[in-house]
Amino acid sequence: MKLIIASAVLMLSFHGSLSAKQLSFSKKTVGNSVQFDYQWQDQNQENQSLNFSIDKAILFDRFRNFKAYRAEHAKRSVNQGIKRALSKQNNGVHVSFLGAGNEMHIELKSQNQKALDQTFKDIEKLEDELMQEYLDDNFYQQFISYDNSIAIKPDHARFAEESVVDFKPLKTLILDKVSIQNIREVSNYVLGFVQSIPYSTLESRVDSTGAGFNPPLRILWENQGDCDSKVTLTAAIFRSLMPRIKMMLVFIDNHALLAINIPAEGDELTINVEGTNYVLLEPTGPAMMKVGETSPDSEFSIRNGRYYAEPFFALAKE
Repeated sequence: MKLIIASAVLMLSFHGSLSAKQLSFSKKTVGNSVQFDYQWQDQNQENQSLNFSIDKAILFDRFRNFKAYRAEHAKRSVNQGIKRALSKQNNGVHVSFLGAGNEMHIELKSQNQKALDQTFKDIEKLEDELMQEYLDDNFYQQFISYDNSIAIKPDHARFAEESVVDFKPLKTLILDKVSIQNIREVSNYVLGFVQSIPYSTLESRVDSTGAGFNPPLRILWENQGDCDSKVTLTAAIFRSLMPRIKMMLVFIDNHALLAINIPAEGDELTINVEGTNYVLLEPTGPAMMKVGETSPDSEFSIRNGRYYAEPFFALAKE
């Protein structure tokens, strides 16, 4: 699988917006749980708080083996799988394996050209299947960006989906503060919480292949996250609060947004995906932005089609 790597730099400007302010953060171990305490100033400069506990086993075991994608590791795994499969083959084609690991090469010899051609096809198909299996096992996915560049990135939607259960205990706590009947009020509360978590710079999505990405619970533990990490965390919390709302994870150069399927108000920026409109949100911070508010750079990218939108819908069983 050949990856075409492209890179671009987008300088985000939030002039005129209030900066997110985390008033305090603490965590402490209480028995088998870790207690988190947050206080922050929201988009209206009002003080908010959220206090909850997470079981230590869940906190430290969830995605504990996730690590940055390494092409050489993937190739080595794929080559080993091909070697195992071809070692069992007996169709008149002599197979030799030259080198080892990610430097392994396959040599095929046969007097039967038809069998030789079929073996080449089988290897190509097997290579694709084994690569997809490797990506799935390691929470990665191949994606095609707006400029048709192909790269590997963390499977953000899957991270969010498998993290929903971890945030269900927050539902009662949050809905004690804001009404579920007002989607915007709920969304702005969660946005303020996530925006106030200290920001860490996003490594180039197509170059870093996951370096710097924090799964949702790791953001809480480290109290920091880049824009991809914060969007994933926000999506997981939103899904736990609003199980059926349609969402899109929206990726632009070196930045990420969330989009939700609610009616737009005024001149709010939206995207349309397969006939459905989605209002955009900026979970990253440090600018404190309400639902429908976007930075000038985000607006420029969206209006010019320089984005990649990934669906995050409720599972059929919900």
